[in-house]
This record gives sequence, C-alpha cells and structure tokens, in this order.
Amino acid sequence: MATFKATQKVTPFLWFNGNLEEALKFYTSVFKNSESEVSSLTDPGNGRKMIVGTFRIEDQQFLALDGGPMFNFSPATSFYINCKTQEEIDYLWEALPADGGKTNQCGWLDDKFGVTWQIVPEVMSELLYNNENPEKAKRVMAAMMQMTKMDIKLLQEAYDND
Repeated sequence: MATFKATQKVTPFLWFNGNLEEALKFYTSVFKNSESEVSSLTDPGNGRKMIVGTFRIEDQQFLALDGGPMFNFSPATSFYINCKTQEEIDYLWEALPADGGKTNQCGWLDDKFGVTWQIVPEVMSELLYNNENPEKAKRVMAAMMQMTKMDIKLLQEAYDND
C-alpha cells in the first residue's frame, strides 16, 4: 500500500481514469524535485481493486486514485507554478503539454491527463498584484492578455514603459 503520512493541512486529491501510473511517471519526469509511490487496495463496498498513489512535487504533497471515468478534470481547478526564470517557464511550457496536452492564454495549459496548470513568472505578483500604480498594472495586464506562454522580459517592459 502507498505510504501516506499527512504532512500538510490541505492535500490535493486527483482522480484519474485508468492512467494513474502513467501520470505519476510523467509528473516525476517533468519535475526534478519529485517522487511518487503507487499501490493497490480493495474497495470494501464492492471488492473492486483500486490503484492509489501518493506523489510530491516541489514539497507539495498529492494523493491520487485511479477511480475510473466518473469524474473529469476541469480548468476550474488548476495548479499555479511560480517560476523564477524564463528558462523554467520555457521548460515547463514544453514539458507539461507534451504528447496530447494543449496550451491556453495567459500562461495556462492542460497536460495530456487534463490537469490544468498556470505557468507564471514569480515577478508577476510584484508587477501586477502588489503594484500600487494602476497604470503600470493595467499595462502588464494588457501585455499578459496578448500572451500564451508568459514572457518575463515583455511583462517587465510593459511595467517600465512610462
């Protein structure tokens, strides 16, 4: 059985449809600071064997179940990744939607399993959200709305353009 010891108050729980093991291998290959464990258990209600997993990405713990087709992922829930560099943004932008995912506007993308991610430069909080100058924030927002993959240099130029 997968070893799970709650190390955080809130843990995301993801429901996969027949591809949990593939997903965990994918995520641990994309994220360098990651690990996973998969096992099975028997549902006491119907005796059906279920695959469960735990994984950790960058100190964020996840639980996962290979639960079947009853539920699907939705962009209404996404994982926001703060990226320090453009190189990190570029890497994740290529790696996460590989083999069947899709990219979207403003740094959002869906991986091949349907999980939605937001690939965002760490500096965005200063340029947009924690900015007391509404004109600068407006320019940054306008620049961001023109992007699919976030570009730190262009966002900073929009901010600095007085």
